[in-house]
Amino acid sequence: DPSGTFVQLRLALAQTACRKRAPQRHCRVLESRRKPICLACYKFDTSDVPKVLDKYHNCGPSHHLAAKEIRQRDEAECRAVEEAGKGGDTLYLPGMFAFSRGLPA
Repeated sequence: DPSGTFVQLRLALAQTACRKRAPQRHCRVLESRRKPICLACYKFDTSDVPKVLDKYHNCGPSHHLAAKEIRQRDEAECRAVEEAGKGGDTLYLPGMFAFSRGLPA
């Protein structure tokens, strides 16, 4: 893609029996715990030192009742990130412009 590199990561997290202060290589996964699914999308430009054009990340529990809606929202957000930097010569990033409403005279 000439506008940059798009990366999408989907991670399944699991709680383990290992302690933070004494990390081990092989940790037992606690089966009865929540296992959130994380989605992260990043769009980098094509410069020598890549900059992040746009990003989105969300970690939600896999057993959530509205999992389908969350998945659809995640897909839409990642599509928007993938489109960052395309179309036109100017780059728009969220927060670049601010608008305020004037007070009546």
